[in-house]
Amino acid sequence: MNEIILMSDPRVTGIPVEECGEPLVDVRQDGSLLVDPRKQDPANAFALLRQDVLRRLRDAQEALPGGLRLLFVEGYRPPSLQRRYFEEYAAELRASRPDWPEERVHAMASRYVSPPDIAPHSAGAAVDLTLADADGRELDLGTRMNASPEESAGTCYTAAEGITAEAREHRAILGAALTAAGLVNYPTEWWHWSYGDRYWAQSVGARAALYGPYEQA
Repeated sequence: MNEIILMSDPRVTGIPVEECGEPLVDVRQDGSLLVDPRKQDPANAFALLRQDVLRRLRDAQEALPGGLRLLFVEGYRPPSLQRRYFEEYAAELRASRPDWPEERVHAMASRYVSPPDIAPHSAGAAVDLTLADADGRELDLGTRMNASPEESAGTCYTAAEGITAEAREHRAILGAALTAAGLVNYPTEWWHWSYGDRYWAQSVGARAALYGPYEQA
């Protein structure tokens, strides 16, 4: 099995950011993507992405087989919210594994929630999404979106065994379209794809990330 590089790995965190200044845009602006409201927040931050990331999602949408659509669930996540999610999950791990040193808690937490200082969602570079049919019905990709490694017994990992052939085929279809559009997957979460962030840079061999953490005005 190929090595899984976690978000907390120095090979990721050590990559510099050369912020390009590209704006965040609302994915709902032209109606090209199905948008699920389950992560909607009062400020509608969930629907924001960097401009070129959205363009690439449109390209991926065009590459899908007939009758299938991308179902967008969450994009931008303010750094304060990302920090809260990370700290809450790290606290759960500490409580369940009191023998783990803090360094391991940090690394294992990054399987599921990115550390706040490098989080692709907080750069507007990452998207959580899945597939839907022509009527907008969500397809089976093996686990619910945002299932933790503990909840899913590891089947949230993109290449995990123990899911149905149909779910595996859906993951392959999603992955082929997004990869062709230039996005990269975080292999512990089949639904998480990004472009332009530090994890993308590490994955494709880029010298620097294009997008860093973004604070909304």
